[in-house]
Amino acid sequence: MTRARAGAAMLAAITLVSACSSEPSTPAGDSIVVFAAASLKPAFTQIGEQFKADNPDVKVEFSFAGSSDLVTQLTQGADADVFASADTRNMDKAAQAGLVDGAPVDFATNTLTIAVAPGNPKGIKGFQDLAKPGVAVVVCAPPVPCGGATEKVEKATAVTLSPVSEETSVTDVLNKVTTGQADAGIVYVTDAADAGDKVTSVPFPEAAQAVNTYPIAVLKDSQNSELANRFVDLVTGEAGQKVLAEEGFTKP
Repeated sequence: MTRARAGAAMLAAITLVSACSSEPSTPAGDSIVVFAAASLKPAFTQIGEQFKADNPDVKVEFSFAGSSDLVTQLTQGADADVFASADTRNMDKAAQAGLVDGAPVDFATNTLTIAVAPGNPKGIKGFQDLAKPGVAVVVCAPPVPCGGATEKVEKATAVTLSPVSEETSVTDVLNKVTTGQADAGIVYVTDAADAGDKVTSVPFPEAAQAVNTYPIAVLKDSQNSELANRFVDLVTGEAGQKVLAEEGFTKP
């Protein structure tokens, strides 16, 4: 090969490498971990599939639990990229601990309802009926968002409940009802809807005084803040909001 031809070949190779490196791409093996409130599982599972479709070769791992438990895990050093809480109180705890990067964004609201066995055999008609003798009611523990909301309703109605158990997540409350371990449980309207014919939902007007707002934020120690921000944008954008609305959430 002549010196001229060798030089031309080398220039072509350099040009090809430069062209390939300039194209935006997502490295294979990239992933993000999303800590999200238990009540978000059906919606975020769908949103996660959309995120993976939009970002090939990216893995999304979810950890669903009560928001208070998630904050505890984060403050103890758990690795995560995004945190979505079922209330502002627990997001504030994360922010005060220096875990949040930037300002959290409110993306949904949720309202309490009473979940009872199909057909409502105990004849529960309202929140006051949960305090009647012979009614085994289950609620979320006070630190959990659904538990904090339940306390607000108790104060507003001057009705004090005597629950047979206090659970660490709203999904645990629902499970107690669907398995027959409780006559009634205070859950979100989204959870009752997701349970389908396994429960009957009994709305009560006082729930309007304890609506929970859901914020989401990228975490400061995220190993991939670019992807984490993309996920937040999806949740707060049109596509994510459509999924949330279909699951029964309302806008903040």
